[in-house]
Amino acid sequence: MTNVRIFVTYKQSVFDPQGETIKDAIHTLGHDEVTAVKVGKFFDVTIDATGAAVDQAVKEIADQLLVNFNMETYHYQVLEEAE
Repeated sequence: MTNVRIFVTYKQSVFDPQGETIKDAIHTLGHDEVTAVKVGKFFDVTIDATGAAVDQAVKEIADQLLVNFNMETYHYQVLEEAE
């Protein structure tokens, strides 16, 4: 079993209206040192596999369900891997 966290965010070239709104709110709080905010989402997934099978499963899940590749990109990290 492997626990992974899949992060999905906008591509650099895509305008992030939520991020801009949050940045403006942060500036309203007096934190003008904040220059950018990116909004994204993450998914914690437990996969009954290890190694290369995890890579393949994450790729298929992201490609087929989680990511709109016109606007978004993803990466993932292994949180915990049981033997």
